[in-house]
Amino acid sequence: MVKAIVGVNWGDEGKGKITDMLASQADVVVRFQGGSNAGHTIKNKYGKFSLHMLPSGAFYENVTCVLGNGVALNIPKLIDEIDGLTSQGVPAPKLLISDRAQVVMPYHVLLDGYEEERLAGKSFGSTKSGIAPCYSDKAAKIGFQVNELFMPEKELRERIENVCTIKNTLIKHLYHKPELDPDELYDTMMEYKEMVKPYVANTERFLSDELKAGKTILLEGQLGSMKDLDHGIYPMVTSSNTIAGNGACGAGIPPYEIKDIIAVTKAYSSAVGAGAFVSEIFGDEADELRARGGDGGEYGATTGRPRRVGWYDCVASRYGCRIQGATEVVLTVLDPLGYLDEIPICTAYDINGKITEDFPNTTYLYQAKPVLEKLPGWKCDITGIRTWDELPENCKAYVDEIERRIGVPITYVSNGPSREDIIKREPKI
Repeated sequence: MVKAIVGVNWGDEGKGKITDMLASQADVVVRFQGGSNAGHTIKNKYGKFSLHMLPSGAFYENVTCVLGNGVALNIPKLIDEIDGLTSQGVPAPKLLISDRAQVVMPYHVLLDGYEEERLAGKSFGSTKSGIAPCYSDKAAKIGFQVNELFMPEKELRERIENVCTIKNTLIKHLYHKPELDPDELYDTMMEYKEMVKPYVANTERFLSDELKAGKTILLEGQLGSMKDLDHGIYPMVTSSNTIAGNGACGAGIPPYEIKDIIAVTKAYSSAVGAGAFVSEIFGDEADELRARGGDGGEYGATTGRPRRVGWYDCVASRYGCRIQGATEVVLTVLDPLGYLDEIPICTAYDINGKITEDFPNTTYLYQAKPVLEKLPGWKCDITGIRTWDELPENCKAYVDEIERRIGVPITYVSNGPSREDIIKREPKI
């Protein structure tokens, strides 16, 4: 059976924790898209970790972790991440890397930074991890797949020379930066080859064999629906498809094998980077929610940047669940809201005087204002509670109302950062 774990909103919803939780009953966890530009935070018996390249099944010795062909593979960061885990007493993960995954090259990271510098105040808020340049080269067919690290030297050097001709024109005349050296790039790629050699495999065949053997596979998405290249708040999106449907392409499995799509959403809204964010709040109100939220505050796991925060957005979440094809929802980070007398939720958008519950395209999204309704708060700490019946009535009513408005069953509620901070819930729809 294949289950996909994906984000409903702008990312940072807590997918890592949910994948880590479900991985205890899984055989394989697959990252199917994205790169090191986002982090999944996990807290367990070994400590607190932010995984940027490794799948969130890395802490289970029974789980094989797979980086699929849809991933933008930053090889040095991956190796550093593995070394970081083992240095803290975590057993080395069982890892396979698709021989068709795209390699994030050093110049991708440079170009990402150069472009953000050029755009200045009009930048996309990139993490400068080289993700957009890597995927751009993939589409332009001038990128490098992992298998090409192992191609004959003559052919590989020809490929490198061609890429340098293209990139150096841009680097010299647009960015006015030092040009790339083909020999240095070749040497770097040979270092990359040695780093990944123990892990490279035909992962499509491996996953096919696992499916035939009846194994359980988790597909772990990065970021969320609002950051999807096609369906998100374009152009302030990531450079890959974050939706569950891409899990089949990015892992190399048939789409009909995905039987359960677990969509993860926070009990309030948060976002890193630029882009339309209708329910965003500001000032002291935002500072307090940001300080109380997440695990030690709402700050990016990769960048450390303060996240933008806002009230729960039913319009965006209903849309996010729909394009993900969500079969169930996990509502995370419910515990920080206990300080509020009343908790606003965004139930509709006002676009130039017209009230709508449909999520619009970006042109109209920037014109939207939130229509808010307030629900009574529960005014207490809910951490440590392990059953639905123990939760305060107003807390349960808040979850019930979100479920009603997004139209997808909420099966779990998370009330803390640890693996054990999770409450099973019987849906009401």
